[in-house]
Amino acid sequence: MAMEGAAQSEYNSSTEGIQEHSSSPRKSQSPPPSSDHEENKISIKFLLSNAEAGSIIGKGGSTISDFQARSGARIQLSRNNEFFPGTMDRIVMVSGSIDDVLKAVDLILNKLLDESYVEDGGDVGPRSKVRLVVPNSSCGGIIGKGGSVIKSFIEDSRAGIKILPQDENFPGLHDRIVIVIGTLGEQMRAIELILYKLAEDTHYVQNMNAPFPYAAAYLGMNYGPPNGIGGRYPNNRYQNKMEPNSEDGNNSVTIGVADERIGLVLGRNGRSVMEISQVSGARIKISDRGDFMSGTSDRKVTITGSQRAISIAESMISKKVATVTES
Repeated sequence: MAMEGAAQSEYNSSTEGIQEHSSSPRKSQSPPPSSDHEENKISIKFLLSNAEAGSIIGKGGSTISDFQARSGARIQLSRNNEFFPGTMDRIVMVSGSIDDVLKAVDLILNKLLDESYVEDGGDVGPRSKVRLVVPNSSCGGIIGKGGSVIKSFIEDSRAGIKILPQDENFPGLHDRIVIVIGTLGEQMRAIELILYKLAEDTHYVQNMNAPFPYAAAYLGMNYGPPNGIGGRYPNNRYQNKMEPNSEDGNNSVTIGVADERIGLVLGRNGRSVMEISQVSGARIKISDRGDFMSGTSDRKVTITGSQRAISIAESMISKKVATVTES
């Protein structure tokens, strides 16, 4: 729901949008897609700002538990310092049957729409944006020959659908952003059509079980042992709300890494930290032994560079530390 690349939530909706989708998505006059996949498991990923993700989790996980119980779907979120590359937004993955997934997405978007409508005093526009995360290999099926499939989806749902080019600035990133713009009912119909198309893609179905390949996985309700990554603190010249295209090399952030896992970041003879620095373009400094984040036993890892470089470095560090957690 957040505008692309923004750290803060940004909404555009209307009373009409809330009323229109208070129940199920608007159905097209044409017959719905084949129900052959209805009982099969499917997943869909999309992006939310950190504030929006917190709203979906709820106090003590109450909201996400309620949504999972009501929809029958599983809802997973990346950790609050694990963002989709090139953004300051977290990844949400919803899994289950197509019906269950659509119910869960409906609940999530409805809640965000209701909250934005109240916060903005009703003075908001009728259309909002949802950013789906789709593997590059699956985007061809959504586009279709000569754009025929995506055109039919746009005509059917009345939503705007745009597939962004793959970002070549992030090594190993094989996902693209699919933007869906419209009222809530239009968005849900478009998501339904896209989901059925993805369910026909064998490669997508077989490879949808890795929720957050960009950083350490975090299951929505598992508030259990930490994965070795501690707090994250912007430094003086590094603001929480960074401009998405900022290339100021003086941005800096300090994250905490558990002392017993700092060796994973350093690597033998410092090879790992050198690799992270070379790939990301960021400068990385690790505090000396005994120099911990205040009130913790986490070593300080200071990352300096452009916003893009910092995002890549953070993701790579999370992956290094997660190798122990996931084994």
